[in-house]
Amino acid sequence: MQRHLLECTLQLEIPVQAGRGGSFARDRAVAERNVHDATSQVVAILSDGPRLPFELQAVELDLPELQGDPEDICRQKCRIAADQLQGPVLVDDASLCCTALNGLPGPYIKWFIEKLEPEGFLRMLEGFEDKSAAFQCVFAFAPGPGSEPVTFVGRLPGRIVPPRGPSGGKWGDLSRLFELEGYGRTYAEMDEATLRAVSHRSQALALVREYLLTLS
Repeated sequence: MQRHLLECTLQLEIPVQAGRGGSFARDRAVAERNVHDATSQVVAILSDGPRLPFELQAVELDLPELQGDPEDICRQKCRIAADQLQGPVLVDDASLCCTALNGLPGPYIKWFIEKLEPEGFLRMLEGFEDKSAAFQCVFAFAPGPGSEPVTFVGRLPGRIVPPRGPSGGKWGDLSRLFELEGYGRTYAEMDEATLRAVSHRSQALALVREYLLTLS
């Protein structure tokens, strides 16, 4: 069987808490660790079960900031990445969707948190009774340039609450504001094993794996 190379670009749009004033900023060391952790998670989930006819390689690309709904943004990223690499690609994009805000901030959560900080984000929702929200992860796969990407969506329902749990983690203080539905704990309060089992990212990757097996 011919083996293919599956290039995986992990463009994580994650706000990292800086050490001064509780503001959010890019911390290179933390960002690099997040990318490494995300790559390891992708490899672990896609390697769980029958062997895929692909090898996974993380590739760092400079992709433009795009606008639109999460799936459309991920499809656009995937097309651009496939053109740049001239081969099969898998890209992802993460969002936080609040029901009261008609799905916002969605893929623009990084800018919301950078501008408002967690306290401002909470104040923005004070006037709404409905605090329900969902973390969403979209993966898009294209077998090569010129191909229409296929998308895979995972959603983790919950609600926005006053901050609880330790600071830090890949979502910064945002993880302290999101309480998972059915668990009564914030993202920051959850243990890593449970998060890996139920997270929006794990759900999406399980769908990716099912699809890639059909290409064997």
